[in-house]
Amino acid sequence: MKNILNKFFPAITVSALLLAGCQKMSKPDLGEYPEDANPPGGPLSFYVAFDGTTDNNLKNAVDSIRANYPSDNPLTSVDGISGKAIKGETAKYVKYIKPNDWAITAKSFTVSSWFKRDGQTKNNENGNGPEYILSFRAANDYNWSNGNFLFFLEGNNAACGVKLYIQSKNGDGWLTWEGGQMIAGLLDNKWHHIAAVYNAPTSTMTLYIDGVANPNTKVWGTHGDLNLDDEKIAEVRIGRGPRNDSEADGAAGWLQSSFKGEIDQVRLYSTALTAAEVQSLFVNKK
Repeated sequence: MKNILNKFFPAITVSALLLAGCQKMSKPDLGEYPEDANPPGGPLSFYVAFDGTTDNNLKNAVDSIRANYPSDNPLTSVDGISGKAIKGETAKYVKYIKPNDWAITAKSFTVSSWFKRDGQTKNNENGNGPEYILSFRAANDYNWSNGNFLFFLEGNNAACGVKLYIQSKNGDGWLTWEGGQMIAGLLDNKWHHIAAVYNAPTSTMTLYIDGVANPNTKVWGTHGDLNLDDEKIAEVRIGRGPRNDSEADGAAGWLQSSFKGEIDQVRLYSTALTAAEVQSLFVNKK
């Protein structure tokens, strides 16, 4: 079990989830899955631990907040930072319909994940390119990228860029650590924790690597609240960019690229976690 920040949030039970009517009856039986301690309507909006050990890949990638199964999970289960994780492959990814109510409720936010990758990131044609931890595919060509939330790595172990692109109702913005701010040691075939924390009142984002805040804080102008358009989110993807193989995007498919390493414990919070809370995720391997 990967129970998050027990001292901050009370536990939610499986029975409570069932009474709330959140289980999709057309999906596999609920069974057992990792829970995060988080009350209904709490700050943790979406959480996938990949801890299932069944022969049903949908069960192994259940979103624990709403007991929602992915619509597809073609990826292999491997040992993670704690319990199980997924191993990325070219052109494959785990997909969900929505990030629950995250896009509706989040003003400030935190995106958090563990990852393990060895060496240079590659596009799906094996040239140098980005690899996506998480993306949201946009509906009806809403955006030039066909996506409204992109979170990816690009580089090698000597210097790796971390990049977020967000399309909100207010406009779009890039929040990136690249060029002279690229980070060494991220792609050394070891598990690393990454968290990007956006504070709406100051329009600032702080990047945490292995529990430590990067000194280069980013400012999204005077954007304020996240203000995503939930109706324009067509699909949540773990391990791939927002475009499909049939959609040309130039530069050897940088918007199609998939993660070739391993991913564990993807979380979306509708609040800006404190430095102590991010540190707890890292120290306790959550």
